[in-house]
Amino acid sequence: MRSGTMSTHHFQSQRMAIAALSIILLPIFVPHLYVPLSRASPSLFLEWNAPRPRNLPLLKAALNRHTLSKQESSLWSPLPHQGWKPCAEPAIRSLPQKSQGYIQVFLDGGLNQQRMGICDAVAVAKILNATLVIPHLEVNPVWQDSSSFMDIFDVDRFVDILRYEISIVKEPPSEYSWSTREYYATGIRATRIKTAPTHASANWYLENVLPVLQSYGIAAIAPFSHRLAFDKLPASIQRLRCKVNFEALGFVSHIKSLGDTIVNHLRYPFRTPGTEILKERNSGTNTERSGKFAVLHLRFDKDMAAHSACEFGGGKAERLALAKYRQLLWQGRVLNSQFTDEELRNQGRCPLTPEEIGLLLAALSFSNSTRLYLASHKVYGGEARISTLKHLFPLMEDKKSLASAEELAKVEGKASLLAAVDYYVSLQSDIFISASPGNMHNALVGHRAYLNLKTIRPNMVLLGPLFLNKSMEWSEFQLAVVNGHKNRQGQIRLRKEKQSIYTYPVPDCMCQL
Repeated sequence: MRSGTMSTHHFQSQRMAIAALSIILLPIFVPHLYVPLSRASPSLFLEWNAPRPRNLPLLKAALNRHTLSKQESSLWSPLPHQGWKPCAEPAIRSLPQKSQGYIQVFLDGGLNQQRMGICDAVAVAKILNATLVIPHLEVNPVWQDSSSFMDIFDVDRFVDILRYEISIVKEPPSEYSWSTREYYATGIRATRIKTAPTHASANWYLENVLPVLQSYGIAAIAPFSHRLAFDKLPASIQRLRCKVNFEALGFVSHIKSLGDTIVNHLRYPFRTPGTEILKERNSGTNTERSGKFAVLHLRFDKDMAAHSACEFGGGKAERLALAKYRQLLWQGRVLNSQFTDEELRNQGRCPLTPEEIGLLLAALSFSNSTRLYLASHKVYGGEARISTLKHLFPLMEDKKSLASAEELAKVEGKASLLAAVDYYVSLQSDIFISASPGNMHNALVGHRAYLNLKTIRPNMVLLGPLFLNKSMEWSEFQLAVVNGHKNRQGQIRLRKEKQSIYTYPVPDCMCQL
């Protein structure tokens, strides 16, 4: 709780969680009193019914778990050095005397997809010896956030760190002021390149974009996301992409300030204004004891649930709603929908529910006193869906429980800024866990590998069949989970062909010690 006190909002959140928890957990303790919510109060939910726990025996055992201090200590121990370090770049690079023209890119997707696109845009500008116009971030149809590059990233830092690599301008010069997003949306334009293939080579840009630059002085590439290959590029271009991603892309000050506020409340939860910092017994020095915390990225929004084509315990109403959503967004063209739920789970293709990720963390020896920060967009199913996780980890926090309304004002309702705060906090955590693969998962796995930080990657292929086995005892489940995650806690993995440099930064971005 902030500053040693509990806000009215926090009390209200607790009451909501307890009420929702009673709906979900009541059948665990008083089975004969359970009444399906769909019969008791059908008007409360328009498309889904509050799901009953799907793993009752495991959940009962997890709620009564006892974590050994040795197990927990091992879990929180930092990663040893693994023989790799970020490669130092030369201090000064000379820029070519004459630029070939101006490159504009229009980036779709969420924050982390756009982040990768920015890195690729810098690399393409370098390949073409062009001046980069600060990338334009499209409004995502799902998140509906119109935040610009300069609303999210520190543009001065970006320009300064890359000043010896490429020329960067915030806007095209006045003679190209006509080259706007609106201009390209109204018709076919000679200066717009729409044909960039996914993972295009450097030669493709030299053959297809450079002539446009030389003819018109400016070229706009849209769409641009995932439009540069990960292989067969000069080492200098690969290193430049790494430099952009891990050094040049810093967040604006108010995002970092809010992130620092959240991190401080997680590390020093009992700090109160005006109190003296405790003295360490051995040294006698005035140092405040910092606590450890983990970040859980719970990617369980409606978009993810629908695209997976899995079932999540919400019954017929939920299945119909998700099928309708798939039809609306993707015209039903979702590959997973041709498989049954059991087949998808056996293949490890279903995102983990809040209940399942809670059981995973409990089996890995996270205790109920763990300081857990929830990095998440709106969870599909609301409080009732997440209540089991909160019961397993009662010290779980999020942005709203750790920051005031005034502190949140600049980011409230802006999905990209909220994601940026979560990214910043995730990077400061002792352990990061992502419930399901996705762009934020991929970006943070790579960034934390670059910094040699512990990151737990759920073994989806293992977990799917485990959760289907309804007769498994807790001890057997825990042993399988622990053994299946020994080498999934941040150990360096060399990038394979066609894999993303942003998820697997070794060996392209790092050097051996």
